[in-house]
Amino acid sequence: QVQLVESGGGLVQPGGSLRLSCAASVSIFSAYLVAWYRQPPGKQRELVAAITRSASTNYADSVKGRFTISRENAKKMAYLQMDSLKPEDTAVYYCKLSLSLYDYWGQGTQVTVSS
Repeated sequence: QVQLVESGGGLVQPGGSLRLSCAASVSIFSAYLVAWYRQPPGKQRELVAAITRSASTNYADSVKGRFTISRENAKKMAYLQMDSLKPEDTAVYYCKLSLSLYDYWGQGTQVTVSS
């Protein structure tokens, strides 16, 4: 049974930073594609960033230059460093692991950017 647990969300002022973490209980974490998604209030879930097994990354245009995705395979952890946060970044953030036809989601962590 794959379990993902996100942490690190909270309330932050515009311009601030947060680091989200995703802890995975999988046998071979390094084999998975890791992605962060977010779901703003009243909107659909959207892809924020992804990192492949070889550590190639891609980002949504709205977060390029502000967010950084990373992974530590030995610890079975993934991270999303979020800098220069804006009110429009407010959302529930989800971690997802993908391998072949299988996707696994965490429960999400709330990020609120407000003064």
